[in-house]
Amino acid sequence: MPITSLSILILLFFVTSVVGVVTGSNSLITVPVMFQFGVEPKVAVATNMFGLTFMNIGASLSFFRHGSIEFRRLSPLVAITIAASTFGAMLIGIFSSSAVPVFVTASMIFVVIFSLTGRDKGVKRSIEMPGKGAIALTLLLTFFLGVYGGMYSGGYVTMLTAVLVAFYGMSFTEAVAGTKFINVFSSGVATAVFAWQGLIDYSLGIILAVTMFIAAYVGARTVTRLNDLWLRRIFLSAVVLLAVKTALDFIL
Repeated sequence: MPITSLSILILLFFVTSVVGVVTGSNSLITVPVMFQFGVEPKVAVATNMFGLTFMNIGASLSFFRHGSIEFRRLSPLVAITIAASTFGAMLIGIFSSSAVPVFVTASMIFVVIFSLTGRDKGVKRSIEMPGKGAIALTLLLTFFLGVYGGMYSGGYVTMLTAVLVAFYGMSFTEAVAGTKFINVFSSGVATAVFAWQGLIDYSLGIILAVTMFIAAYVGARTVTRLNDLWLRRIFLSAVVLLAVKTALDFIL
């Protein structure tokens, strides 16, 4: 890859990783750009997933140092995610790429509507634990999102953040930290499957992985300095923009 193209990719991956610590959905931007630079679609998805693993590790380390990760509450979600994402990564050749914009746009719109109707969700810490029905729904949605996350990941963390806030009683800070920890396993097992299939471009992937690790660590340190109200505003603004972007990509 020419040095100019590589430099653009490094800058893009750095910026999206810093912002993506809060918003997620990095892959909705980074993967299509990799297509534009001539990276074969499946290789682009796999190499991006390799980089995402290190991004999530970088963010999780920063959140861990701040004490923002609730390991006990997240452990069942991690177990479900490992199984779901392994299954999803094996389906990459079956899943229609044309369906991605439709799925993501519809999901983003739902996230915005639900978030706006629950103004205090994620801002005020829930004192009561979620009921059995809410927990069951969280586990179910975590599974289906894990399958999608293992296949592509674009919008996966954004939607999972909304699920943890809406149904699992987490604040935005807890949900943002939690999704990064969960996604270490989602992207990690998907990367292992892609490596087994020989789809990862390691010469590009290692450079992007280092970039994303550093950017995510910096981004997570910034997140821990923001209150939940600001995180909610940033999150919802990003979701609206991503919904518009994916809708336009599908229409045009």
